[in-house]
Amino acid sequence: MPRFTALPTDLVQAYRAGGPDAFGNPPERKILDGAGNPCRHCLRNIPAGSEMLVLAHKPFDGTHPYAEVGPIFLCAGECARGGGADLPDILTTSPDYLIKGYSADDRIVYGTGTITPTPDIQARVAAIFADPDVAYIHVRSARNNCYQTRIDRDA
Repeated sequence: MPRFTALPTDLVQAYRAGGPDAFGNPPERKILDGAGNPCRHCLRNIPAGSEMLVLAHKPFDGTHPYAEVGPIFLCAGECARGGGADLPDILTTSPDYLIKGYSADDRIVYGTGTITPTPDIQARVAAIFADPDVAYIHVRSARNNCYQTRIDRDA
């Protein structure tokens, strides 16, 4: 069964310590004053009134034409790394998400990208992984294209 993979704890700890984001800037610290924003580490929504980090993140190694960079949010305080086979909380707050498969060399596998209704995510993931060229999947916001999480094949 595929597994949802949160950002690595060591990377998140580096951001929390002021380490540079994808553009070399320290993460911005904000107090969340409204509805929860999705933390890419615990894969839960950050509670209103909590401190959060806002930063540019590139979920790829190196630079190449498919290495998208975009804003993400993280809990500013400690949180347990999320992930696993179940749909994470952060993917239950929107009616749909952009889902697309990538090859082992980090290139989009054309024909896999689709805006998927939230209740259909698991079925769409299974259909994308039926393509042997797909090594992993990214889930992004359907409205803002923000990276949400990675989905890996079961080991």
